[in-house]
Amino acid sequence: MSRREWPVLRTYDADHLDRISLPLGGIGTGTIGLGGRGDLRDFEVGNRPAKGFRPAVCMAALRTQSSAGVQTRVLEGPLPDWAFEGWRGATAANHGLPRFAHPSFDGSYPLGRVRLDDDSSPVSVSVEGFNPMVPGDLDASSWPTVVLRYRLVNKTAVRVNASVALSLSNFVGSDGTHDQTGDNRNTMVTAPGVTGIRMEAPTLDARAEPAGEFVLAVLGEDAAEVSARTAWSSASWGGGLLDFWDDLTSDGRLDDRSGTDRRPVGSLCRSVDLAPRSEGEVVFILAWRFPNRRAWRSEDHGIDVAEYAEEIVGNHYAEVFGSPWETVQRFADHLDALEARTVRAVGALAASSVPAEIKEAAIFNLSTLRSQTVFRTADGRFYGWEGLTDRTGSCFGSCSHVWGYEFATGFWFPEISRSMRETQFGLCTDDRGHMSFRVGLPIEKARTWKIAAADGQMATLVHLYNDWRLCGDDEWLRRLWPSARKAMEFCWIEGGWDADADGVMEGCQHNTMDVEYYGPNPQMGSWYLAALRACAVMAEALGEPDFAARCTALADAGSKWLDAHLFNGSFYRHLVRPVEEDGLIAEGLRHPSMGSASVEDPDLQLADGCLVDQLVGQYASRTVGLGALLDGEHVATTLESIWRRNFHRDLSGHFNNMRSYALADEAATLMCSYDEGNRPARPFPYFNEAMTGFEYTAATSMIFDGDRSQGLELIRAVRDRYRGNRRNPYDEAECGFHYARAMASWSAFVAWTGFGWDATTGALSVDLGRTDASTFWTVGSGWGTWTQTIEGDHLVGRVTVEEGDVALRSMAVAGITVPVSLREGSAEVRLDLPA
Repeated sequence: MSRREWPVLRTYDADHLDRISLPLGGIGTGTIGLGGRGDLRDFEVGNRPAKGFRPAVCMAALRTQSSAGVQTRVLEGPLPDWAFEGWRGATAANHGLPRFAHPSFDGSYPLGRVRLDDDSSPVSVSVEGFNPMVPGDLDASSWPTVVLRYRLVNKTAVRVNASVALSLSNFVGSDGTHDQTGDNRNTMVTAPGVTGIRMEAPTLDARAEPAGEFVLAVLGEDAAEVSARTAWSSASWGGGLLDFWDDLTSDGRLDDRSGTDRRPVGSLCRSVDLAPRSEGEVVFILAWRFPNRRAWRSEDHGIDVAEYAEEIVGNHYAEVFGSPWETVQRFADHLDALEARTVRAVGALAASSVPAEIKEAAIFNLSTLRSQTVFRTADGRFYGWEGLTDRTGSCFGSCSHVWGYEFATGFWFPEISRSMRETQFGLCTDDRGHMSFRVGLPIEKARTWKIAAADGQMATLVHLYNDWRLCGDDEWLRRLWPSARKAMEFCWIEGGWDADADGVMEGCQHNTMDVEYYGPNPQMGSWYLAALRACAVMAEALGEPDFAARCTALADAGSKWLDAHLFNGSFYRHLVRPVEEDGLIAEGLRHPSMGSASVEDPDLQLADGCLVDQLVGQYASRTVGLGALLDGEHVATTLESIWRRNFHRDLSGHFNNMRSYALADEAATLMCSYDEGNRPARPFPYFNEAMTGFEYTAATSMIFDGDRSQGLELIRAVRDRYRGNRRNPYDEAECGFHYARAMASWSAFVAWTGFGWDATTGALSVDLGRTDASTFWTVGSGWGTWTQTIEGDHLVGRVTVEEGDVALRSMAVAGITVPVSLREGSAEVRLDLPA
């Protein structure tokens, strides 16, 4: 394997490692976390979240021998202080083992490197973990594997013999929730260039949720360098670990043992000779197959604590990949190429002339696509929880009003986004145009959830437009359009969101605050405007000019009305309009228990609050290239108000009666602010919280339409909260870990670079200002780069298609359009800049 430098977006020192857990695994396969100190944690491969779960034995050890003597250490940095107090002493795994004194972590995504050093060790070690992630190539990004490369550097002037041993309990049947066994056994398997231990539970019920297989493998052409154990000694009083440690330390090799443990430990060891001042490496591959994913329970119930049904919906990856041992062999053949493609793409993003905080937020949150938040059932369809609890999903159903905020999937992996559209419009929308905002499973239960969300339904229309615009497939759009049109027309039904069809939502509007708003408000109102604009373009493209004209007229009228009646001089407010006693609310618009008990005097409203995402529709419209929706001066003033009123550099003294995602000494943007004496006695539930997906929405709007330095500070505040000591940088939480809305961070990258793509016309746009600069871009079907230099009043640029199929016919650079004909390779662009 060739030496390849990995790009680094942030380095975490020893004081900021404790919470780092980089999720490694393919899209829809589950993940294993690479911990900040070099440990493996959060084994979430068994169809469920499993925060904190790890096999009983899970460690990598290094044995070195030189003229200075023999040393054996666990390949981990020091334990945190909290791990030392328990009723039987230290509580952390591997607590009694010698360690490296000086750790740090180099982070990008999906590439993570733990650096370990110790003054007394002849060898320093880099623990490199990754799984391929290539923009636009879903197959390459969906391997159920983890690569762990232990790169060894001989610091001395003498030869060192080094052995790295990775040990793992056979955890098949255990997923953090269940703990079943089935005569668990480990078996040695070999093939040219790779040696493995297959972990099975042959008598476990084949339909059991945690049933499956796992393989631990090591690469190496010389089999003589590899030794192994399929079991540890079952000796009492820690005798198994003692025997293993003594065996490894004695000669750097492992001898097999027999044992009676219900979960036998498998160990693989590879030895390398290191010449003075030289490097070597030991590469392990972990692979798995756990096919029995259960459906989520789909009917109305306590959605914050999700429940699972008995029906098996399966995993697509289990259909594509056979046994994990076969997967390892296939993967090993492609490893170099997959790593090179991943490093090239991440390197291009890292090299972009974009602030580090925006790049970090944009790509680190893509880890959510690899987590248990996202899964792909055996039939190939994609689904997503809102997020994850420790042991279950959090809020089921590919929730349209949560997933509506993120556009990363469309730009990176359009199959995911388009699959969601096909389910939402093809299965969740009835003949009235009512869309269940939570998808039921199995798929025949798609419309079990009986409520439509005003913001979610409008967001799906904006996403449909964006997915079509990115792929240019008119026939795909034509198939979904009849349901999409009904979804828009549903706004105008009697008792609906805009029953008088004037371009303003006044009706009962269930939304992402988990309540219903009554009366016109900027949050639902701007989503509606964006959806109307999107439908107008799609209808025109499909030969329905009358419907396009109607949508355009309503968007124009609604925009004028919101500016005239909701803007109060500082921001857009909510005009609460109760429903009269005999007033009509259409069926399927009001949840029976989540919102206000009274519609005549509703509580849980926004009212006169300054809401963090009151411009969410404009945020979405700008991200997908539909342009501005509201008066530019009003928008700029509103963004300044959000900055001044909602953003706090220190939350000391802030009262919050709900969930805390930011602490007193941290900076955050609050969901809502009220003038003194003007707050409803009981506002919408989350008004006092701070949640990153909403913060990114506001920040992106500032980059597009306000003060971009303010937007950057909002994003910097988020990422400073997720810097490893308190929270995991790869896991932004809202109502659950790995929360889908946080992927709105990708939109900030789009906004900063002025990027846009329209496959229907072949037009690519970028705006990096009048400076020497470069950027990465991805459009789903491929990815590439743009670089530019300024030579007086001239701009000389180069657009490159690095991978995929991008039929480029023109470029707009800083608003100046020039013809470009390109499908692969690169092309030069020259243009004169206005004085």
